[in-house]
Amino acid sequence: MTEQQRVNAGKQHPASYKALFALSATAEESAAAAGLDPLLVELVKIRTSQINGCAFCLRMHTRDALKKGESTDRLAVLPAWAETDYFSEIERGALRLAEAIARVSDGHVSDADYAAAAAVLSEDQVSAVTWLSTIMNAFNRVAITSRYTVADD
Repeated sequence: MTEQQRVNAGKQHPASYKALFALSATAEESAAAAGLDPLLVELVKIRTSQINGCAFCLRMHTRDALKKGESTDRLAVLPAWAETDYFSEIERGALRLAEAIARVSDGHVSDADYAAAAAVLSEDQVSAVTWLSTIMNAFNRVAITSRYTVADD
């Protein structure tokens, strides 16, 4: 980690940060309206944050998932979700799409990844996962760039 003091982008421009939170709330409402389980919403946020290496968001959303009833076993194997039987077809489709969105710089969202998600998710669910992952990527970038602290509490 760097010793250089970082600007906290959320505090420096609170209106922008509040707008990101409002967008996140809207995306979560859309996910619920599309029939996505609240645990899946947290899994998408956690998996996106794992890929981006955002400790702050990982801690927050892992705690949120546990409060909502997610199992420690599923959280433990989330980085290797494709190798387990813990996740439903809908969860697998959503996680695959979220990963592709988080890794867009590796070659965009491939037709194969999109088709796999679209085969098990409705159009509303594909859109909801897209928004959830996109917004989580934005939160990750703000937290990482600003070096939001993660301490034992």
